[in-house]
Amino acid sequence: MGLVTFLLTLPVAPVRGVTWVAQKVLDEAEQEYYDPAPVWQELRELEGRLVRGEIDEETFGRREDELLDRLDEITAFRGRTP
Repeated sequence: MGLVTFLLTLPVAPVRGVTWVAQKVLDEAEQEYYDPAPVWQELRELEGRLVRGEIDEETFGRREDELLDRLDEITAFRGRTP
């Protein structure tokens, strides 16, 4: 980068810095949101609650479907990202 280019782009440097930080925050949030481990853990806990009789089959089935849909969403997201 030449001196002239550096001087001309200097006023936008704070914007680039803010953009970089925002992208890092977004990347971390996506990594946490699309982590399948908590979903698998919740599925195990849900099955345990069913076995112990804390919930009925209908409640189990409804929540299991939600969690499996969530896993599908995670798989689709991870399949489209590098």
